[in-house]
Amino acid sequence: MRVADIAVIGAGPYGLSISAHLIGRGLAVHTFGIPMESWRKNMPAGMFLKSEGFASNLYAPGAGSTLTEHCRLHGIEYADIGVPVSLETFCDYGEAFARTFVPQIDPRRVDAIRPWNRGEFEIQLSDGASVRTRIVIVAVGLTYARHVPTPFADLPAAFCAHSSSRRSFDEFSGRDVTVIGGGASAIDTAIGLRASGAQVRILSRHELAFHSPPEVGKRSLFERVRYPWSGLGKNWKARFYADFPNVFYRLPQRTRVRVARTALGPAPGWFTKDAIVGKVDVHSSVVFRRAEVRNGRVALHLESTADGRSRLLATDFVVAATGYATDLARIPFLTDVLPFVRLYERAPVLSPNFESSLPGLFFAGASAADSFGPVLRFAFGARFTAERLTSRLSPIARQGRSGLRAAASLTA
Repeated sequence: MRVADIAVIGAGPYGLSISAHLIGRGLAVHTFGIPMESWRKNMPAGMFLKSEGFASNLYAPGAGSTLTEHCRLHGIEYADIGVPVSLETFCDYGEAFARTFVPQIDPRRVDAIRPWNRGEFEIQLSDGASVRTRIVIVAVGLTYARHVPTPFADLPAAFCAHSSSRRSFDEFSGRDVTVIGGGASAIDTAIGLRASGAQVRILSRHELAFHSPPEVGKRSLFERVRYPWSGLGKNWKARFYADFPNVFYRLPQRTRVRVARTALGPAPGWFTKDAIVGKVDVHSSVVFRRAEVRNGRVALHLESTADGRSRLLATDFVVAATGYATDLARIPFLTDVLPFVRLYERAPVLSPNFESSLPGLFFAGASAADSFGPVLRFAFGARFTAERLTSRLSPIARQGRSGLRAAASLTA
């Protein structure tokens, strides 16, 4: 039985940033995960981040943790604005960050979190070992949040997959593939499929709305006031979401959830437009009525929202680039604690310090977006999260450290 002040589950941008801050306060932090694993495995090879360089950092107290410094050290082209960050660069950066600021990460899989006596938790691991702690922070990102809507959810796996299930598309060379969706994931998937030799089309409910290329260079005072830059975009709403998540938290719950799930909707990066327009068949204003396997292909029953006309489209495979939706019931290691966690529309109801209704259990990243706003869906929100959690947890962890270690020695 090992003992830790705090356990952090997840080693993506949020888990690493939180752990780095807590370690910087001298706490015994046990971090579980493989650094940047989800980014490495579940994103198309060759893609670029939609966020600008200055909004793609991981966060640690002190100097030496920024993407700027990583790129300078390794001779990689970088600019705060206007130079897209490749997936490869971002993953390499995250792994280097982990080696420097979170050097001891446990790669074992967490199988269960169980309430223990006196407000403690036991974390059961894949090899049968366990860790005892008073504080658990769940920062697993989008790993368990894949959303495949009706009518595609009932299609067999041999004919349909979520976009995050494929890193390479070589298996689709020469096949007809239909991508559902109009956001960055859909576009990145279509680009990867086309490069692999597939015949690709995109079906979307809405017209594709690519981000506008950023203006690089000095802007007038009028432009800066009217269109202020933030980590989420260039307008006042984005600025509010990015810089004031603590104020967003004070909005009515229903309003928070609606905004968190609809604001900053699907929008492909500006740098992908040339690879799509005129090169990939795009059908927008489409409603999906039914999908079924027929004669070894997928039959898609569609309806145009423009004129109401129905049509039937046959394809070899469907990729659902349909985003993500938080649902704590999908996270298998939460089964034993979930009955004690208050939920609202499948997401945790959190305190201003990210704590759930089960004392000592905290949630960060996308699962906290309904509480703190859209910024928690992006890496840019990791700084606010890490600083807020560290400020809250440092004194609590220190107060409980002696009692926790004493209990562990008695049960060893």
